[in-house]
Amino acid sequence: MNFLITGGAGFIGGNYCHYAVEKYPQHHFICFDALTYAGNLETLEPIMNKPNFTFVKGDISNAEDVENVFGKFDIHYVINFAAESHVDRSILDPGLFLKTNILGTQVLMDACIRHKTIRFHQVSTDEVYGDLPLDRPDLLFTEKTPLNPSSPYSVSKTSADLLALAYHRTYGLNVTISRCSNNYGPYQFPEKLIPLIIDRALHNKPLPVYGNGLNVRDWLHVYDHCTAIDAIVTKGKTGEIYNIGGHNERANIDVVKTILDVLDKPYSLIEYVKDRPGHDARYAMDPTKIRTELGWDPVYTFEKGIVPTVQWNIDNRKWIENIQSGEYLNFMRRQYGD
Repeated sequence: MNFLITGGAGFIGGNYCHYAVEKYPQHHFICFDALTYAGNLETLEPIMNKPNFTFVKGDISNAEDVENVFGKFDIHYVINFAAESHVDRSILDPGLFLKTNILGTQVLMDACIRHKTIRFHQVSTDEVYGDLPLDRPDLLFTEKTPLNPSSPYSVSKTSADLLALAYHRTYGLNVTISRCSNNYGPYQFPEKLIPLIIDRALHNKPLPVYGNGLNVRDWLHVYDHCTAIDAIVTKGKTGEIYNIGGHNERANIDVVKTILDVLDKPYSLIEYVKDRPGHDARYAMDPTKIRTELGWDPVYTFEKGIVPTVQWNIDNRKWIENIQSGEYLNFMRRQYGD
């Protein structure tokens, strides 16, 4: 079987490529990525020469790029990780998020219909549900929670989800959707909270924390996310949505303090900054459906996952510094031109 992994040079998609290429040597995995700022070929170096892995540069919102890869490889499964995903960036440039996350999904699904693809899996986010109040810890997002996105990013992902469900109903496309909580782990782009805090703490720089730092997220190790998607793609029911969460709720300030404790750095590095516009208060997922129907369970608690994540960021300074210096962009230009 040929699996098209879109956005496979990014954080979550790259981790999935590592996971799937090793687990399924009998299948062929084609990583399809536009190599925008968060796509990094260095993430794929350990598997680039594997016989069941191929990298193809392309943009999901470009119909010609998509048709070329479908025509060349006879794609059986599509797992769509490709997305603009940073809330702050979506506030600055909403148009880019609407183009990639909505129109790109449409282009991919049109190709799936033409080529009679077996399954299209849409990787989504808990942010489509909006947020929950901090004073109601009993409330969790279920698959039936009304959609209530609050940023251009989450609106674009919500729209893509609804479009996928419409393609399932209207055209009979075999669609599944997963909505995950905040991910962390190796190869995460250094602008995200956890790698940003690790990097700045290592250099004894001030650690920017939005508002009062009490916003709560449910943290999911990226490995657990990969195993959940694997379960959905192989065992999930068509037309269904599955929430993926680890029951690892932490306030942002507690995440920062945990990292400082691991690094033996002082809390005095914390610096509170002006809050993000429309900052969601709390996300919390109920993964009962995927556990009971597909037998999935996470293996990482936050305490178990954060220490190796910190260590990975210490041990892989070159990967991080190449991003910060722009060297990985130079490498991609040398490989593929501007």
